[in-house]
Amino acid sequence: MRKTELAVVGAGPAGISGALEAASYGVKVTLIDRGDRPGGQLVKQTHKFFGWHAKGAGTRGIVLAEQLARHIRENENVTFFGSTEALGYYSDKVLLLETPRGIEPLQCERLLVATGASEKMLLFPGNDLPGVYGAGAVQTLMNVYGVRPGRSVLMVGSGNIGLIVSYQLVQAGVRVAAVLEAMPVIGGYAVHASKIRRLGIPILTGHSIKEAYGDGQVEGAVIWKLDEKWNGIPGTEKDLKVDVICLATGLTPLGELLWQAGAQMEYVSELGGFVPLYDENMETTAKGVFVAGDASGVEEASTAMAEGKLAGLSAAWSLGRVPPEEFTRKREEIRNELYQLRAGPTGQKILRGLETLSKRAKKVTA
Repeated sequence: MRKTELAVVGAGPAGISGALEAASYGVKVTLIDRGDRPGGQLVKQTHKFFGWHAKGAGTRGIVLAEQLARHIRENENVTFFGSTEALGYYSDKVLLLETPRGIEPLQCERLLVATGASEKMLLFPGNDLPGVYGAGAVQTLMNVYGVRPGRSVLMVGSGNIGLIVSYQLVQAGVRVAAVLEAMPVIGGYAVHASKIRRLGIPILTGHSIKEAYGDGQVEGAVIWKLDEKWNGIPGTEKDLKVDVICLATGLTPLGELLWQAGAQMEYVSELGGFVPLYDENMETTAKGVFVAGDASGVEEASTAMAEGKLAGLSAAWSLGRVPPEEFTRKREEIRNELYQLRAGPTGQKILRGLETLSKRAKKVTA
């Protein structure tokens, strides 16, 4: 059986950062991802990031992905398993992997779960028609494979993802009929919304999709206004002729491995769904199992990288590779960095979620 000191599942920003940090202390790391290359969602993101320049601000996601992938390739302590799925984690610290070579077990002394998040979908008549996509799928088609999803798109959701993908669709020569937002205000940054409005694309707040229709594929959608109780208002329907409906309605953490590992999971709406209880070292209630990135709560890539670094540092420390004083100093530096990244109105929601999680963790340990 193949063995490793630290297995990292998920080669996105959090997983790569965790792998590199642990490897810097001599830990032998196996980095696992279902994709054929490291980078996670970054490989499909052509827009520039906000935040600190030290954390990739001003750099396009695809460029940042290549930079991180190069660091992985050049690190002799990291082995990358691409096109590989983690099927399960067992009590004897064995990961079961589905690789291009077949099913393989991997024994690991420590596990870092950085599996990210999946897209939330909406329930409405016709949502199973070909032509209904998640925003991530549309980004993959356009930015990875160079394929337009269709000719005319209805975007549902005005968060940053919905606004950014809408702009990318227009850049690719696709018509965006409208952007819908159920909330009374736009969810994303004003800079992204302004770009959309300058293109003449209506952003309809207080609206949602009523149904999609078509013969074997999407041919149109009916939208309507919502009342204060989120119910559709009869008589406000509008028919839009589109061949693609793109859903950018949020993300939810992927925690299947954490459930299997026996980590205590809690539902925290501000963090996107079910997330594990974890301590100041990013270690879950399952001893030796760490978490980072969107799997611990949906945030930005810069936060995911900081969490990954903290988890990798903690895993290395738990293996006896980091001097105690150095560990304490670096941990506080990273935690301070996370606090600064969560400053401002956007971070307040995350901080509320983390406070809820902390209170529940204290009840468990009391």
